[in-house]
Amino acid sequence: MFTGIIHHSGVFKGFRLGKKEMAVEAPTIPAQIGIGESVNVSGVCLSLIRRENRILVFNLSQETLQRTSLGSLRPGAALNLELPLSLSSFLSGHLVAGHVDFTAKVLKIVPRKPGQRLALSLPREFRPYFIPKGSVAVNGVSLTIASLAPSSFEIELIPITLEKSNLTGLRTGDDVNVECDMIGKYVYNWITQGNR
Repeated sequence: MFTGIIHHSGVFKGFRLGKKEMAVEAPTIPAQIGIGESVNVSGVCLSLIRRENRILVFNLSQETLQRTSLGSLRPGAALNLELPLSLSSFLSGHLVAGHVDFTAKVLKIVPRKPGQRLALSLPREFRPYFIPKGSVAVNGVSLTIASLAPSSFEIELIPITLEKSNLTGLRTGDDVNVECDMIGKYVYNWITQGNR
């Protein structure tokens, strides 16, 4: 479990074993993060299988490659990294599982000093989980939905978010990993299916 507050960054170094593994240079990840521990990598919860000095190696499943943007990474790509939530952590974002619901296209980037506003595509089947001023995780970053349309949503990026995350390097047409608000998904499921 994560909060969507990014304190670490990494650099994608490449795939191994035909995309069954990925290597990430992450010099600021503490040594106490052991084998088998979860790390949120640009919105995707991955298990650490090996450390090679400053390089972290993770398994990639077929589900991860199909549902997320990780399979299209190129060496040198910047990655958001978040360590798992502990019972003593501040919950200053929102509850993020690292289970990507869909990839969205960046439709528009509008500078809004001192930050910027992004418009992202929204598949119709995920629209029920979105509300104005609700929470969403984009590439693992906890954000607030600034505006909502039938097939798109907008987020406002403040300077510290641009400074601390890989959202600053996005361009129109790029894919991002999106995780809908977990509580919203449970409530919607309970109302539509479980409350009988």
